[in-house]
Amino acid sequence: MYKQVSEVLIRDIAAGRLTDGERLPPERTMAAQLKIAVGTLRRALEDLKEKGLLERVQGSGNYIRTRNLRDHFYSMLRIELLSGGGFPNARILSVDVMDKPADLPEFGTSKRASRVRRLRFLDETPVAAEEIWLDASKGEVKAEDLEDSLYAYYQRALGFWIASAEDRVSFAPMPDWGPSELDCRPGETAGYIERFSWADGPAPVEFSRTWFDTSRAHYVQRMR
Repeated sequence: MYKQVSEVLIRDIAAGRLTDGERLPPERTMAAQLKIAVGTLRRALEDLKEKGLLERVQGSGNYIRTRNLRDHFYSMLRIELLSGGGFPNARILSVDVMDKPADLPEFGTSKRASRVRRLRFLDETPVAAEEIWLDASKGEVKAEDLEDSLYAYYQRALGFWIASAEDRVSFAPMPDWGPSELDCRPGETAGYIERFSWADGPAPVEFSRTWFDTSRAHYVQRMR
């Protein structure tokens, strides 16, 4: 439970709802708001402190620190529930290694790539269909080892880190493999994001396509 609370707070920091230097409410008040025990909250806050995202000042309170946020994958998440935020997770639909199809833009240096298709959730609400392509030069994605964060998987299993990304947002038809849990059916217009992601070289190593259900979520970009 404390890990879930920690991730929710990190998500709020990444989304800009908690800003650098902001003082959090008293721990008992905050625990009551989150409907958790004070001890659970304190463990979550300690986790944030270890990640460099919280400063605990004796006699004063707990203060948000964002200087290490870029090291956390939540800093690149941009889809939120219409009501705001939402704890993200994902269900893997398929993982395949194949030649890159002709409809993909140029990325990476190989003719082959790992393709991951998944259904994205926010607070257990299905919001998006994702298709992620990782260039074969960075390794092969193994379905049995995957976790909710592909970026964390890249670092742990493949030995590299996504350092930057570029998003292109528009509208597009939901693909024919779009999950039935979404209100937006295959062929219907959905929010659409194309993302190019870079590691340590001049060429992007990953390309992804996300179709999101605009009746449940929207794309948010905040500047701080």
